[in-house]
Amino acid sequence: MKISSRYARPARLAVAIIAASSCFAASAADAAGKLDTVVVTGSRQPLALRQALASTTVISRGDIERSQARSLLELLRGRAGIQFANNGGAGKASSLFLRGTESDHTLLLVDGVRMGSASSGGAAWQDIPLDQIERIEIVRGPYSSLYGSEAIGGVIQIFTRNGSNAEAFNSNLLVAAGSYGSRKIRAGIAGQGARGRYSLTVAHDETNGFNACRGRAAQGRWGQPGYVPGAGCFADEPDRDGYRNQSISANAGLDLNAQWHLQGNALLARTRNHYDGSFVNEAEGRQQALGAQLRYQLNENFSLTLSAGRSADHSENYKNGIWKSTFNTDRSQAGLQADWNLDEDRRLLAGLEWNRDVLESDTVYTQNRRNNRALYAQWWQVIGAHSLQLSGRHDRNDQFGNRNTGSLQWGWQLSDALRVSASWGNAFKAPTFNELYYPGYGNAALRPERARNLELGLRGEHEWGGWNVQAFQNTVDDLIAYDAAIYAPGNVDRARIRGLEVGVDTDIAGWQVRAALTWLNPESLSGKHRGNLLPRRARQTGRIDVERSFGDFELGASLTGAGRRYDDLANSNALGGYGQADLRAGWRFAQGWQLQAAVENVFDKRYETAAFYNQAGRTWLVSLRYGAAR
Repeated sequence: MKISSRYARPARLAVAIIAASSCFAASAADAAGKLDTVVVTGSRQPLALRQALASTTVISRGDIERSQARSLLELLRGRAGIQFANNGGAGKASSLFLRGTESDHTLLLVDGVRMGSASSGGAAWQDIPLDQIERIEIVRGPYSSLYGSEAIGGVIQIFTRNGSNAEAFNSNLLVAAGSYGSRKIRAGIAGQGARGRYSLTVAHDETNGFNACRGRAAQGRWGQPGYVPGAGCFADEPDRDGYRNQSISANAGLDLNAQWHLQGNALLARTRNHYDGSFVNEAEGRQQALGAQLRYQLNENFSLTLSAGRSADHSENYKNGIWKSTFNTDRSQAGLQADWNLDEDRRLLAGLEWNRDVLESDTVYTQNRRNNRALYAQWWQVIGAHSLQLSGRHDRNDQFGNRNTGSLQWGWQLSDALRVSASWGNAFKAPTFNELYYPGYGNAALRPERARNLELGLRGEHEWGGWNVQAFQNTVDDLIAYDAAIYAPGNVDRARIRGLEVGVDTDIAGWQVRAALTWLNPESLSGKHRGNLLPRRARQTGRIDVERSFGDFELGASLTGAGRRYDDLANSNALGGYGQADLRAGWRFAQGWQLQAAVENVFDKRYETAAFYNQAGRTWLVSLRYGAAR
């Protein structure tokens, strides 16, 4: 794949970073331990991270607790390929752009259960409670060949708290307070015995917030002299916009005998959100994921897994306490997957999957449900120094018919320390119910959005740590946008996204250093906007984390930043770039007890990721924890 000349400077910088890092001594054991971490999202079967051909990032529970992040958005901000746009603080509507793709082009899974709204198409990232998360796997690139719709930019899978690493019995507790009247409490128990394991966690997270939007309402009468249109939220509401999230998760597993294994999981988060808006300014929401798996392990070479799940994305919307609208999405799924480990170097899986989306609303849609049935298969093999992963999937949907997708990934271990990889894949995104069936607006003739991706990567593993470089190009066709010719949505837009990601993980004089840098060219290929940047996506983003322990004390800092972006496709409304520094410290003052303190946005940087919507200034949080992080 040819890389644009505009990436020459970033590429040279990436090489310089990698070369410089080799001068530092590091812990080989820590680096090797990370690469031995087992991941499942990029292949739908367990693989060591060092074997995975997908571009994958893993965030553990220990990483979450050491970061002292207050939300999922804060935890993911600035990581390789990830950008967010947020409408005014905690709990406010947020969009995630993975590798520059649209906000509904990333598939969110919670314990294997698909999440998201059938009406808007996006996932409620802002409502997923960080306190309930055990581990996160971020897989970048197109994965419709394994997961179907939505996986154009990649897949982010969240695993809820579980008892797999627990002792016979343990417990955890968190109490925290901070800026903007923030307060949090979490309590949980977990354990395991000879045949089973369990976990239960409850949490309450609340903040008084700050004024979400600096916009204004329209002034005067439309069509009359002196009329001034509104901006941003189209409302004059200079108030504090609070947020509350109450959540519970439960996870249990039972080994019925040597061959049969049963697993169940549940996550429920109830939210109340205040924001600024002319039609609605309050919302009560519910995010829910329920799942179960029954696995039959014939022997070490063959297993059969039956799974079922259901997710909910419910929203009740109000204006100053008066109900205005309801949008409730329920997504059901079931699947059967067979795994064959033919030998140490060859694996085959095949499966079938059924999904149903149902939308219930006070708005009467032309249709409010659809079914999807799919068959998929994957072949994974090691041939000497080469690795191959070939996958394909056939989807049949009630609304748009048949869709075939595939992916081919290849890796070549050039030496013990160096591996090169390359991949090709295509993906699609099904139209939303709003785009298809909203009364007076929808277009039932819409086709799925389509994408095809090329990627080239290089990864190094050394005694001093590791590094990786990924270059990619993703071309997206049939993007859905408003078509003035038919006064409805149409498949009228195209985009091409070229990018370069660089990551380094090393130790410098006892300090653990992790850096992720991303350069993007998210370019529109449509009409009068051809050559413009796609909205709310910066060309440059990055994150650097530095941590060190001093006996019972630990210190850490993070620097995140993004370049200038535009709030509109015409590139007429620029949003300035920013850099944000965060500091944190911890003290383990007794067995199992830790006192933590964090200051975010230390220099009180003012910036916006969506026009007119404020972001938090300098904030602080003090936490008391009980229970060991893993």
